[in-house]
Amino acid sequence: MQILIVEDEKNLAASISRILKKHSYQTTIVYDGQEALDYLELSRFDLVILDLMLPKRSGYEVLQEIRQRKDETPVLMLSAKDEVEDKVKGLDLGADDYMTKPFAPAELLARIKVLTRRKGEVVLQELCYGDLSLDLQNGNLKTKEKNVHLGYKEFEIMKRFLKEPLRIFSKEDLLHFVWGMDSEALDNNVEVYISFLRKKLAFLDSNVKIQTLRKRGYRLEQ
Repeated sequence: MQILIVEDEKNLAASISRILKKHSYQTTIVYDGQEALDYLELSRFDLVILDLMLPKRSGYEVLQEIRQRKDETPVLMLSAKDEVEDKVKGLDLGADDYMTKPFAPAELLARIKVLTRRKGEVVLQELCYGDLSLDLQNGNLKTKEKNVHLGYKEFEIMKRFLKEPLRIFSKEDLLHFVWGMDSEALDNNVEVYISFLRKKLAFLDSNVKIQTLRKRGYRLEQ
């Protein structure tokens, strides 16, 4: 699940991102309202966590514009303000929920689950391709005969591949999805984890391989 975090307090944005990644959410962070609108125009997200007070365009303006675009992505607004008028204004503009800062991580996670449930998300137990399946609950990659546990980044990369097995993922794609936009990770980090995954696929004797397409990236093949 892809979540856009729109928060100009960088430490708070990073903290929210860490919390969500521990629970297998993918996050993208932006620090101003205009950048949020640009991302929402070009990419699809399952949820937006939107701060009220932002540079360039306020959270209210962002919310109003995306609803005018007929974008129904669930929006959880964040604010240091606890005034009833602010909550009412946000909800009137199309916010799905409103949280006042500071908040407990458990409350944030609970509200996200409610919002995505409203959207009708189907929670998958596993992803499959060829003779390979990935258990999304315990992180095990398996064939009929064998299984192996994946580390966090191995799991996130393989999950991406299995969700779109015909897609070619560039190194930049994988850095963005797995390490995050603000990470200082380099192409070599991707290469290292692709190597780890290839060794595990070989151990499993799977008919699924990770193919390298020169100057383009990687994809699965049977």
